[in-house]
Amino acid sequence: MRRELQLPWCRGAGRKRGAPAERGRAEPMAALKYAGLEDTDSEEELPPGWEERTTKDGWVYYANHLEEKTQWEHPKSGKRKRVAGDLPYGWEQETDENGQVYFVDHINKRTTYLDPRLAFTVEDNPVKPPTRQKYDGNSTAMEILQGRDLSGKVVIITGANSGIGFETAKSLALHGACVILACRSPARGEAAVQRILGEWHKAKVEAMTLDLASLQSVQHFAEAFKSKNLPLHILICNAAVFGAPWSLTEDGLESTFQVNHLGHFYLVQLLEDVLRQSSPARVVVVSSESHRFTEIKDSSGKLDFSLLSPPKKEYWAMLAYNRSKLCNILFSNELNRRLSPHGVTSNSVHPGNMIYSSIHRNWWLYTLLFTLARPFTKSMMGVHIQIIVRLLTGYGSFCSGVEHQACWKMRSLTILVLNWHISTDS
Repeated sequence: MRRELQLPWCRGAGRKRGAPAERGRAEPMAALKYAGLEDTDSEEELPPGWEERTTKDGWVYYANHLEEKTQWEHPKSGKRKRVAGDLPYGWEQETDENGQVYFVDHINKRTTYLDPRLAFTVEDNPVKPPTRQKYDGNSTAMEILQGRDLSGKVVIITGANSGIGFETAKSLALHGACVILACRSPARGEAAVQRILGEWHKAKVEAMTLDLASLQSVQHFAEAFKSKNLPLHILICNAAVFGAPWSLTEDGLESTFQVNHLGHFYLVQLLEDVLRQSSPARVVVVSSESHRFTEIKDSSGKLDFSLLSPPKKEYWAMLAYNRSKLCNILFSNELNRRLSPHGVTSNSVHPGNMIYSSIHRNWWLYTLLFTLARPFTKSMMGVHIQIIVRLLTGYGSFCSGVEHQACWKMRSLTILVLNWHISTDS
């Protein structure tokens, strides 16, 4: 089935064949000649009014100038293609002020919007292996998203001004998604927006203020988003604190518990109606493998709220972080059970071990340990692949790396429901 591209039509190359070239653009036939690729009769010759183009990452799409539409599939054969190999000697790829890719022939001093490698396209195999088999821990999100068009998709990412959140936001924005960076600091959020726009000035990115340590701020964020009358296809709950000293939020709760879990819980509750209306939609909660090294039940097996938001004398930063990550998974699983019948799935993900990011900033000892371990840590480009994998293949479960893990702490439906109600009552 054909999927139309949601690309703006007038991007500098939208003209009918035979129209005068602009800014030194060579005609398609001439461009092939400049590259030493003479035209040949082909069974896949384009119908009148059609033009062949390429994306930045080498995927071929087709523009119908008569109907002003674009699509991935060849209008006759229905095949999808991508270009193969490097550009011919003397050629260079550039991007114009409208974000359209064009090609410079430095030898003949000509420019064209036609990729000279189009004569060497290869067919994209329509039968793709499952994502969990195709990619591994060394893959990057850009590799997974290659050839995917996310135009029209609206994404919210919490804590998106740095680390995993920023890299995820950038990857999705560069593939056409409208991304909202939900950040505690407006200045850092805007700086992150400018960094993404520096890579592609047509990216649809915006920063909005969200402080998860304040339930009032969460409510204001949700109201501000709803006032935009936008759909919401993807919500990534990424923001977190780690190793923070004991403190209470303005709502009277321990900070790590509220920022890492309860703030996100409240945010999803406030945006649930938008997610349902935008179905199919997805929630991704960034958890951690460290959820295994804690407990949130008392000696009688009942869920103990005092363990989630402990007093200062019973507080240990690492345990508080682990408990909040366990709550993330319990929440995500119960959310998926409740909303998946309505077209909204939820998945939790472990981004990987030994990651160097800014999450360690709250204590100098953690900063020292992370600095010493940095030569052995994963890069952000490799880490946020797990989030992208969940967006493309999620099944409502916890994901460690790219393999599904079954955790005994998540198997009890009673625990899931109790955690849900305690979060609601908080």
